[in-house]
Amino acid sequence: MLIRISKRTIDALPDSDRAVIAYDDHLAGFGVRLAPSGSISWFVEYRPGAGGRRVAKKRHTFGSREFTPEQARQAAKELLASIALGQDPAAARKTERESETFREFAQRYLRDEAKAKLKPGTVVNYEIAVRKHANPLIGSMKLRNISTADISKIHAKVGLTHPMTANRVMECISSIYRYAAICNVVPFGHNPTNGIRAFREQRRERFLSSDELARLGAAIREAETVGIPYDVDMSKPNSKHAPKPENRFVKIDVYAAAALRLLILTGARLREILHLKWEYVDLQRGLLLLPDSKTGRKSIILNGPAMAIISDLPRQGDYVIASSDDNCPKADLKKPWATVSKRAGLVGVRIHDLRHTHASIGAGEGLSLPIIGKLLGHTQSSTTQRYAHLSIDPLKQASERIGQSLMGQMGDIHVAWRAK
Repeated sequence: MLIRISKRTIDALPDSDRAVIAYDDHLAGFGVRLAPSGSISWFVEYRPGAGGRRVAKKRHTFGSREFTPEQARQAAKELLASIALGQDPAAARKTERESETFREFAQRYLRDEAKAKLKPGTVVNYEIAVRKHANPLIGSMKLRNISTADISKIHAKVGLTHPMTANRVMECISSIYRYAAICNVVPFGHNPTNGIRAFREQRRERFLSSDELARLGAAIREAETVGIPYDVDMSKPNSKHAPKPENRFVKIDVYAAAALRLLILTGARLREILHLKWEYVDLQRGLLLLPDSKTGRKSIILNGPAMAIISDLPRQGDYVIASSDDNCPKADLKKPWATVSKRAGLVGVRIHDLRHTHASIGAGEGLSLPIIGKLLGHTQSSTTQRYAHLSIDPLKQASERIGQSLMGQMGDIHVAWRAK
């Protein structure tokens, strides 16, 4: 029916067990719907695009129940004006309802893009960034509705205690939005991380002294032989079930001990040792031939002590550092490292600091920075770097000097290079 929509005319609409729809006789397309329950909703009807009789009409409901007829009329005028300019509010609402949340699209990015193109370690870090830092704050929000202010809150919150982590979280979110643009989920250039300045990062360089290396070597030997004693808090309810004092020792297996020593002796990264397969080991030439690493294909020089450690390890499965599952690498060395580093009194020392220590010993022995860089597998601009494994004699001597010096300081003098 056609009426002049106002409070008086709406109140005069007849009661019915079905919804009553009325159109305004002055503003074409503007209407009101009166439900049997008495609730009122406002709408506009229009033909999208260029219009015409062949284009089906759409109905777009708008406004709240508290809208007065005058407020609804003004809102309808604005909507019809935007439609005349080519907008389609019903389609926009449908797109909004069907659009993915950050949590949904982040999972899609990690599954379809990140795992195919990024290194496994980076994927793991991104998964943590999404699950632990991003999802709790923006996970339920629509991807296209997240603002720079929303992202800045995440950056600031994480940065209070972990500035470097906060910067990595921003890198992750930025990558998600770049992929969203490729998938046509958001417009190109729409990235709410733009403009957020990274926290200043102060990279920590921690080197173990000779005394610390000696204590670390002693702690590893103690942990893999008799075990390291630990205390029990007798005030806790479960303390009565604790082992007797003479049985309170923590031991680490031969593989964990070997991994810690290899990290020091080779200067390799943690995953390069934990993911090392026997097929990558060339003891005849004293090399670890890694098909992939943080910097791509890589060769690691084995000095005599490192070769002896690998040679003495029992072969159990595919990986040099065996785990409980022969087909999977050891996940980490957190517990073994926490045990021996605490025993050695190494407060605040990370496993990665063993790599820094390897390099520092080389520098202390008078080795050149290019030689040390090659030993650690640092990326070089020269294209001849790819042929480094063909001329390893100077590197072999350098690695040998580092290895012998390290093992001497750690007290593991029984590990000697076996003559061929």
